[in-house]
Amino acid sequence: MERNIVQIGNSMGVILPASILKRLNLSAKDPVTITHRNNSIIIKPVPRRNWEAAASQMHAAGDDNLIMPDILENEKMEGLEW
Repeated sequence: MERNIVQIGNSMGVILPASILKRLNLSAKDPVTITHRNNSIIIKPVPRRNWEAAASQMHAAGDDNLIMPDILENEKMEGLEW
């Protein structure tokens, strides 16, 4: 996929296609890292900060139960046609 570099104020940028942003689950203002290697620019999503610690705290507090019951129980599958 070929794109042109565009002027954005005193900087320059590349408009990323919506299809790529959707596949990476990215939207405006999401943090990314930008590096360059072997004459290429690499853009990567930044993982949510402190996610692991927050999940551990929820588990320790017993606050990690499912909100909804499991809908794939065998008795609810009977009679379904695939």
